[in-house]
Amino acid sequence: MNNTDEKIEKSGENVNESVPEITKAPEAIEPESIEPVLNESAEKPANSQEPEALAEAKTAEAKPVDYKQAEQKPPVTGQQKPQFNKRERPKGDTIYCDARSLAVKILTRVERTDSYLDKLIDYEIRTDVLNDYDKSLLNEICHGVIRWMRRLDWFLNGFYRGNWEKCTPEIKNTLRVALYQILFLNKIPDFAAVNEAVEFVKKISTQKHADVVNGLLRTIIRTKNDLVYPTREIDEVKYLGIMQSHPNWMVKRWIQRFGFDEAQLLAESNNKRPILTLRINTLKTSKNDVLKKFDERSIVYRTCRYIDYFVTLRLMSKIYLDEDFINGMYTVQDESAGLPAVLLNPTEHDAVLDMCAAPGGKSTQIAQIMHNKGRIYSVDKYDAKISMMKKTAERLGVTNIEFFQDDAAAFENETLRSMKFDKILLDAPCSGLGVLSKKPEIRWKREPENITALTEIQKRLLQSAATYLKPGGVMVYSTCSTEHEENMDIVKDFLEKNPDFTIDNAGKYVKHDLVNAEGCIETFPHKHGIDGSFAARLMRKSS
Repeated sequence: MNNTDEKIEKSGENVNESVPEITKAPEAIEPESIEPVLNESAEKPANSQEPEALAEAKTAEAKPVDYKQAEQKPPVTGQQKPQFNKRERPKGDTIYCDARSLAVKILTRVERTDSYLDKLIDYEIRTDVLNDYDKSLLNEICHGVIRWMRRLDWFLNGFYRGNWEKCTPEIKNTLRVALYQILFLNKIPDFAAVNEAVEFVKKISTQKHADVVNGLLRTIIRTKNDLVYPTREIDEVKYLGIMQSHPNWMVKRWIQRFGFDEAQLLAESNNKRPILTLRINTLKTSKNDVLKKFDERSIVYRTCRYIDYFVTLRLMSKIYLDEDFINGMYTVQDESAGLPAVLLNPTEHDAVLDMCAAPGGKSTQIAQIMHNKGRIYSVDKYDAKISMMKKTAERLGVTNIEFFQDDAAAFENETLRSMKFDKILLDAPCSGLGVLSKKPEIRWKREPENITALTEIQKRLLQSAATYLKPGGVMVYSTCSTEHEENMDIVKDFLEKNPDFTIDNAGKYVKHDLVNAEGCIETFPHKHGIDGSFAARLMRKSS
């Protein structure tokens, strides 16, 4: 990686590079390059006819966006059944009909519910209502507003005449969308951002509110070169929280742990646009063949630093519709998410248990390392996720995985309960604070008590994993969190309660700059250029 690649995006720098000129046909920012997961860079289903955004919308995690009911078509005679296009926006839905209004709709839903930002965006861009430019703009605005919400609110609260907290979510998000364009997207004229906001407010509210929005935004535009920012000298926690748009509790713990300068670098890296990373599937192709095709197509790539068969791309339009992706030549996975499988180091003769397997990236990577031999038992609690993992495995040509719908904390399946495994991977549910660049909304949906609650789950799962491991076996405990309570503290607690286990130093399996003083993998975005993560290799004594 050269020095340019290692630079961290500062507050709003380079944002405009990915937003095309309005006056010409754009090269779209690829919305799918933003990974929609907490635990790792997620796999998309092989069947492009039912995208993950729609499939998972059927579950409680991501409910579909509520639209007005489609007009009923006249009844048809004979055997012919009426055909409805699920991707076609219902007629009459004219309020949310462009990138900015849809951004307000999505942001309001994220604020009010537990819906995932990327799944809501994916749902919208799969319809035919937006052209490529507007799809790119929708993706850029939604992620940008979520990332920089606290800084945007700092200014809006200062200029808003009244109680900003009592402002309705729709008006708040309309102002945020407009202000994000004014402050961060210089290729979009200020007047266009204001006019769109005012016209939208007229549709959803009153002329009075439209006048308020118009006056507030135009005042900011007139004074934007003289805007007053908070100062570090008065309150460094509040300063860093506002300037880098993170909650105070988060930056406070990082300042206490790392010091101010490093905490600032970490926060800055969380606001950097995530890169698209691919794992080349050596079960179907070779690294050289894939890179040769990239060269032929003038796709700019870089071989990853820590795992040889991972590559990052500068841009690849509509990757999930790409023929080589559909045919399983590669899949989307962050390099940090690939480290636990490397650390597990499975062999062709092992029986491997993946306890919390969804979305399936680690299971299929383990299969790849094992050359599709041995046996992998992949477990997840939800049937919808099992179905998607099966499609992913099929797309990648993986045949040595058996899938089980079960609770990893207490298996009910008799096959699982009766087995002892050579290798176990526990990629535990976690706060996801290592993947804030991919999932920016996490920062606004987490509280310190969430981490405390998660540690109890993590301890229980790790203890459960130990009961299924053979003497002399190995298990890897991993998270996509940067927080020590979920990582090293969990491992230390486990070792105190289980003296027959020891840490096998990760330096034997990965590059030493990824390994902490205790012998575990610990990555940080600002240090390693990949997502924050943790992984510990735990060995059980033979007798």
